[in-house]
Amino acid sequence: MERIERISEEIKREISDIIQNELKDPRLSKLISITEVNVTKDLRYAKVYVSVMGSEEEKANSLEGLKSAAGFIRREIGRRVQLRYTPEIHFELDNSIERGAYITKLINETSAQNKGSKDPEDT
Repeated sequence: MERIERISEEIKREISDIIQNELKDPRLSKLISITEVNVTKDLRYAKVYVSVMGSEEEKANSLEGLKSAAGFIRREIGRRVQLRYTPEIHFELDNSIERGAYITKLINETSAQNKGSKDPEDT
């Protein structure tokens, strides 16, 4: 694994820990997952993809809460991860987990319908 990927993974772990244990913002949903962190090659910026399970309002509130805490999170990362530059953090909403759950649900429903509609003569 190359250096940027290792740093991205370390930042991902630290941000997850900070969100779970340090942030007390009531806007943050209990079901926030950090799905990916992309750090630029110069280590100046980190794009953090978050998945929030809940309503659209909960997603928007959680994203706003994270954006308002970005400075605090950056300072904490600076304390925890030894880097020359602590990246500026930008949060983005990632709906891939939710889309995956929806697709799985559709597959299960289709599978159940196919089992229920099988004609005994076809077997």
